Amino acid sequence: RWVLSLQCKGSRNFMSALRRAVEVDFKDKDKHKSQGLYLLTTGIPDQETHTISAYVAEACRGFDLQLHVCLFRVVEDADSSGNIPARYANSTETAIAFKEIVQATNGRFHWFGEAGIFESDDITIIVSEMEKAKNYSQKVWIICIFLSYVFLQKK
Repeated sequence: RWVLSLQCKGSRNFMSALRRAVEVDFKDKDKHKSQGLYLLTTGIPDQETHTISAYVAEACRGFDLQLHVCLFRVVEDADSSGNIPARYANSTETAIAFKEIVQATNGRFHWFGEAGIFESDDITIIVSEMEKAKNYSQKVWIICIFLSYVFLQKK
């Protein structure tokens, strides 16, 4: 429920936000075992991708955390106040950058837009599992046909 009370604000200073999330001295941190950090964003961070990837890999390893990114594609190139961000990338470049960043922590990447889902690691995994199940089903079918043939030959 606390998520519903959040409001959008800030910048694309990803490093500052990540530091705030992982470098604070939590009271009773042994009682609070986080499993992941979730970044909801509409654009590329202000910092370079390789710098963020290296920092994220190191910071999350120490806490056994994964970073998951939900990228929401927006048509506009400016923020709500009309300012162009400090670092610009088109939608595809932004998605590639965030995929690299989440891979540094074995996290998941999801890319949504007005038209629906452009890319999602979870959906990719589900489709892969469905393809495996289909292949196994076809192999079982072939084995059943073979066994039926062998059984009929013995009669």
